[in-house]
Amino acid sequence: MPPPNNPPNNPYAQAASAYGDNAQKHTPDQRELEARILLKSARMLKDLQDNWENVTSELIESTLKYNRQIWMVFYDTAVENPEGNRPNDLRSNIVNLANFIFKREIDIMADPQKQKLDVLININHEIAAGLMAKDSGDATVR
Repeated sequence: MPPPNNPPNNPYAQAASAYGDNAQKHTPDQRELEARILLKSARMLKDLQDNWENVTSELIESTLKYNRQIWMVFYDTAVENPEGNRPNDLRSNIVNLANFIFKREIDIMADPQKQKLDVLININHEIAAGLMAKDSGDATVR
């Protein structure tokens, strides 16, 4: 019988433990995941802007839809989770920013101009930088 402090010699338990340890080390936290998604959307918007002469209205619409879906999640979380760990000011700012983004996207669809994408790209970059900022307060993502 093994000593009480040693784990049983079970290869399945060892594999599950190793997997759990490895997954936890390599899985980004929620803030990092949100930042990565915002940066992906910013990159898609920038690619759209850089190739403006060759884009179709369908591509503009699908790229804006991807961005809008991200901001809908932020909006819904802020509105539907008032007892969450976010301060009221932050929730209010998220809702206002999301509303601005939704209006801007409607404006872009109504009158497509590549320079109108600048503000969406900048917002996504800035919010991602804030999410990825270290405790010291330096925003290192761009």
